[in-house]
Amino acid sequence: MAGHRKYHERTIAPVGDPLAAAGLLVAARQGRDHVCYEGPEGYAVALDPVAEVVADRRRLVVRTDEGRRAVPFSAAALRGLPTLLDEVPVEAWRCYGWAGFELAAARDGLAELLDDEPFLHLMIPRVEVRFHATGTLLRALDVADLDLLQAELESAPPVRPPGRPTPVDDWDAEAYLHAVDQAIREIRAGRLQKVILSRTVPVAFPVDLAATYQLGRRANTPARSYLLRLGGLAATGFSPETVVEVTKGWVTTQPVAGTRARTGRGELDEPLRRELLTDPKEVYEHAISVKVAVDELAELCPGAPVEVPEFMAVRERGSVQHLASTVRSPLAAAGHAWDAFSALFPAVTTSGVPKRAAYEVIHELEPSARGLYGGAVLTYDADGAMDAAVALRTVYQRDGRAWLRAGAGIVGTSLPERELTETREKLATIARYLVAREPDRAAGERRGRPSTATQEMGEPCSRSA
Repeated sequence: MAGHRKYHERTIAPVGDPLAAAGLLVAARQGRDHVCYEGPEGYAVALDPVAEVVADRRRLVVRTDEGRRAVPFSAAALRGLPTLLDEVPVEAWRCYGWAGFELAAARDGLAELLDDEPFLHLMIPRVEVRFHATGTLLRALDVADLDLLQAELESAPPVRPPGRPTPVDDWDAEAYLHAVDQAIREIRAGRLQKVILSRTVPVAFPVDLAATYQLGRRANTPARSYLLRLGGLAATGFSPETVVEVTKGWVTTQPVAGTRARTGRGELDEPLRRELLTDPKEVYEHAISVKVAVDELAELCPGAPVEVPEFMAVRERGSVQHLASTVRSPLAAAGHAWDAFSALFPAVTTSGVPKRAAYEVIHELEPSARGLYGGAVLTYDADGAMDAAVALRTVYQRDGRAWLRAGAGIVGTSLPERELTETREKLATIARYLVAREPDRAAGERRGRPSTATQEMGEPCSRSA
């Protein structure tokens, strides 16, 4: 395409430890925007945005080196996002970023459920590294960056520091029990069938997210993992499921609902596994979630078969084990990955049944907006492929605060104490691997952070020094 920049590419030998290498690239750029995403093909690191898309309830902004374009936010503007991305003057790009839980309320016109914070932030990188078993692909818009990347990757990986666990059991427990009780009342009154209620646990120290990512990923078995910093929000997490995968003409979602603890000791975990598979509450919660996923794909792909090739398998995810299913359908020739994302987002396993009623109950019973929690971290390619992980089992950091968040699926037969215990089991997946950040690094990151969402959305991209 005339006037479009192309990536220079170089493939070098595979690195011995892709996780350590990815962490090294990110750690060397503390305070600068980046996304590391572990997808089905391995780890990828995106650095130094050449273009960004940021949306809040007022507007959707596309920002490039050439300038800035803003349109009022609406469902129509969101549907036009693929066209806006195609206009970015870069060929064969891969977009990385996150979608917050509140994007769904904005898309559905529920303005009363929104605050002023951004709920979508995507970026196309100037520099990208994709780690594969057969080789490491370096991509850069400036050819000189290839030598710099190769030199970085050939240096020694950092030593992995020990974790610093944070207590998660009792913070705000009484308020959560009360919220669960209220949700059960709403369900029994017929307002909805299921809702996921979450609670937040503050972390009392600044977190070294790159070190936490390395330590936690080695101890976890996620479906996807990620480490990111975009527009002042930083996070790292170990997702148990995907909300949407679009590849080779198929759209797939993997609902996960139903939980028991996992200790790593077979004599303890096997009875919990049997209990998970036979508990009426857990089986019902999972089954209605799968039904919603089937219905959403049937509406997205009319006339096409909707398949459930896997139903109620048990997946081990760190400190917990889950019931998991796979639902998929051929995507219509005229269909688009963003159509699939809109149809399935947010995951039924982070919202409820029906979804719209669940958004309202969540807004009423949870004390703060969710932001990234329950949303998605995703990649989207210029050729239409998409991979979106549900944002769970994550530590978040912004404006000098760090926190964890976890939830449980509430149905009419839920027991509040058991749902509280489930949040503790999920929080343990991330809490025990938190690494404290060194004081001088913490100060440096604060100096590098945009101060407001308005600043985040208002300026063209410019290359970092």
